[in-house]
Amino acid sequence: MSKRAKIILIVIGVLFVAALIWFGKKNKTSILEFETEKPFKSTIVKKTVATGIVTPLEEIEIKPQIGGIIDKILLLEGAEVKKGDLIATVRVVPDEQTLISAKGSIDNIRIGLSNAEISYKRNKNLFEKGVISRSDFEAIELTYNQAKQDLKNAQNNYQIIKKGSSSSSTSANTNVIAQMSGTILEIPIKEGDQVIPSNNFNEGTTIASIADMDKMIFEGKVDESEVGKLVNGTDIEVSIGAIENKKFPAKLNFIAPKGTEENGAVQFTIKADLSLDDEFFIRAGYSANADIVLEKKDSVLSIKEALLKFDKDSEEPYVEVKTGEGTFEKRTLKLGTSDGVNVEVLEGVTAEDEIKIWNKAAKDEVKVN
Repeated sequence: MSKRAKIILIVIGVLFVAALIWFGKKNKTSILEFETEKPFKSTIVKKTVATGIVTPLEEIEIKPQIGGIIDKILLLEGAEVKKGDLIATVRVVPDEQTLISAKGSIDNIRIGLSNAEISYKRNKNLFEKGVISRSDFEAIELTYNQAKQDLKNAQNNYQIIKKGSSSSSTSANTNVIAQMSGTILEIPIKEGDQVIPSNNFNEGTTIASIADMDKMIFEGKVDESEVGKLVNGTDIEVSIGAIENKKFPAKLNFIAPKGTEENGAVQFTIKADLSLDDEFFIRAGYSANADIVLEKKDSVLSIKEALLKFDKDSEEPYVEVKTGEGTFEKRTLKLGTSDGVNVEVLEGVTAEDEIKIWNKAAKDEVKVN
């Protein structure tokens, strides 16, 4: 073989080896390198938010004592009142038939009284002459006195029907007065409206509603899945929609024993005493949210919930723990309390384990060995 042929073969061999090396590197599998994160100690607080309103602890509705027409309204909504203050007056519009019946009763009683008076005077003379006994005379005298009282009662009844009160009454039924001290929240009627008193068949017309605005409560609802974790006396924080960047402390004092179904879910009413701040005036009916701590774990081993994975065939959560360069193993976990960001780990990993971060394998992290 000539020298030239040998050189050509050597060149071809070198090129072949170079080609093999190049193709080998090109076809070699790229390995994704994932970032890892270790479990950490954390305080986990599980909360729920109850939506509701701020309402007075004590609120009453004022009803008239007699039916009629509102004659005057003396106060306005928002006015501060004391117990016994006059709010409005009612003008009685008597029923003609009832008025005639009451007048007829007076006339009948007068006839009976006249006869009783004649009998009384006649028997009094007989008693003074010793003709009848004392017991007989006293029975006749009692009948006479009862007739006088019946007449007085009938006359008072007639005055009440006609005017709304009698001359012997210390306060007029036509006066609508405050039954407690507080603030007038609402006066849903106006002068000239017809009103009726409450009875066994009707709630009556509300003249005004009064509440003590110094004692306010939060009233809201929680889901049945969380109500079992609530405890009376728990401290909560209430945020009022109309007051920004301010949370009012409150203490849970009522958890309803019975729930109500709303939109397919069972809700339970809760109430909490609200601690007011003199800087703010809280109005009845403000919408509010209450932050309630359901469970709290101090300094427990935790991981971020974003690290968890779930198999389609199993509901048990797992993570992948680093075992070597680019290698991971699956670890099933037993979890505890979660706050929606971090979750307590009861079993499955230790504080020294390195857990794969699934969402941090970016293109620039792909390396070729």
